[in-house]
Amino acid sequence: MPLLIKEPVERMDRPYARRWWALGVLCLSLLIAVMANTALTVAAPDMTMDLGLSSSDLQWVIDAYTVPYAALMLLLGAIGDKYSRRGALVLGLLIMSVGAAAGSVVDSSTAVIVVRAVMGVGAALIMPATLSLLAATFPRAERAKAITIWAATSGIAIAAGPLIAGALLRDNGWHSTFLINIPVAVLAIVGTFVLVPPSKAAQHGRIDYVGGLLSVVWVGSLIFMIIDGPHFGWGVRAISAAVVAGVGLIAFVVWELKHPRPVLDVRKFTQRGFAGSNLAVALFFLAVFGAFYYLTQHLQFVLDYDPLETGIRMLPLAGAVFVGSAVTGILAPRIGGKIMVVAGMVGGTVALALLTQIEAGSTYADFVAPLVILGLSLGFAVSPCTDAIMGAFPESELGVGGAVNDTSLELGGSLGIAVLGSVLAGSYSSRLADETSGSKLPASALDTAQDSVGAGNGVAQGIAEQARALSEKAAGASSPQEAAQLKAQAQELAGGAHQMADAVGSAFSDAVAHTSLVGAVILGVGSVVVAVLLPGVGRKGDGGRKGAGVAEVAGETEVTEVTEVVAGSGAVSEGGWAERESEYVDGGR
Repeated sequence: MPLLIKEPVERMDRPYARRWWALGVLCLSLLIAVMANTALTVAAPDMTMDLGLSSSDLQWVIDAYTVPYAALMLLLGAIGDKYSRRGALVLGLLIMSVGAAAGSVVDSSTAVIVVRAVMGVGAALIMPATLSLLAATFPRAERAKAITIWAATSGIAIAAGPLIAGALLRDNGWHSTFLINIPVAVLAIVGTFVLVPPSKAAQHGRIDYVGGLLSVVWVGSLIFMIIDGPHFGWGVRAISAAVVAGVGLIAFVVWELKHPRPVLDVRKFTQRGFAGSNLAVALFFLAVFGAFYYLTQHLQFVLDYDPLETGIRMLPLAGAVFVGSAVTGILAPRIGGKIMVVAGMVGGTVALALLTQIEAGSTYADFVAPLVILGLSLGFAVSPCTDAIMGAFPESELGVGGAVNDTSLELGGSLGIAVLGSVLAGSYSSRLADETSGSKLPASALDTAQDSVGAGNGVAQGIAEQARALSEKAAGASSPQEAAQLKAQAQELAGGAHQMADAVGSAFSDAVAHTSLVGAVILGVGSVVVAVLLPGVGRKGDGGRKGAGVAEVAGETEVTEVTEVVAGSGAVSEGGWAERESEYVDGGR
């Protein structure tokens, strides 16, 4: 077998021999895209101090990655389908590497935001390409297992980012967190050329660029609104973005319904299995990203763990995702994807409900069970939904299918951080005001402390530093009376600093409990809706497939599956191995 794989997967007369090695490269590429976002959560405090970031600066440093990432995926997925899925992956990895290299040397908030946006463009190429290449490379009998591994990688990356970034921050500055991506991206690029076969749609007409651009407008505006409104107020920017998103969505739907070859057939959302799977992905990542957002803050600012210690303490989540995915691979073919998805959403609801018990005296032990349950639930729910979503698209639209799945994920994650983050901020601010009621804290200091738990700790530390300065001054006082007076003032300030730190920790713990309740209600209601939407065992004609281990999510029969392959796959028309795929389906049961 040649060192560099050049034969397109569509022309192979049998399943690609090194497909599981190729999956490793695709998972490595996925790891980069996810870690580029989660690693920044533990670097944020150092970055804030070094660059003097305001709360709005920090918010856009984090979210500048998300806007182009979510907005561009659908259009770039369609372009990858037509021209080269492998090319799209390599280009995305190159852009990610360039952005990471620039991020390691920039020294201003504006530059960091620009770099993060560039990396988001790279991620928008990477994410749909990984799923489309996976679906094109694996026979349908193995595709569910491959998607399960892909989904497990996504969950593991959520916890791996903070762990690796925390290790780097022990001896290096925040710039080092950008450098994580470069060696991994280089390895992935080499692995892509050596192990991942080229792939593109065998039959693909002109790209619907108007529909693609409309998707960029409405998704990008919606994400901007989700970020801007809850955090910075519903002013002109947020309201304008909401209007543009609404008008853009209507225009997109109307255009796609009329276009003979739309970039996305929006009629798919009338299919219960397809709609339910997308809703489940969005709701679940709303809960996961929202919880991750405030749990990492609680571990760092309330329990006083450093970045590495925080990353280590998120490992139960990653381990549980792996176990949950393995269990799904075994159980889904037997009991059905619908049961696994609903069980996962119910488990996520239970995990958030357990977090409502968090209080000022809570220790890390109180977080272990919710983290494990949340990780198991993530492993249960995501891969059956992803498999069902990908199964609704023919071979010519696998990149679009991956983009739809990833857009649902990103919209859910953005909503989670925005909605639950907004609830968290409001609850923390209100509770801190109650905790400090009657104190002598200046109004300006209270306003600063109410901005965030990090700012609250900063105010407490500032008071403590004033106390230490007075103590040092008392030691060098010219008279016993002056020394006694200064020492009394120092003791009063030290007591105030301690009380302030306690008030911040208590207020944030209460806010975590309140926010978790809101998240549990959202996910719990969503579980009921998804359970109603997803077809059960034996239901037909709802846009998915059977035989890959998640048949019941979409409820298609094996005959429908083979018919879809014959009708929609260019591999069949070219005499590739998909013509004989029925024997692999039978053999995979």
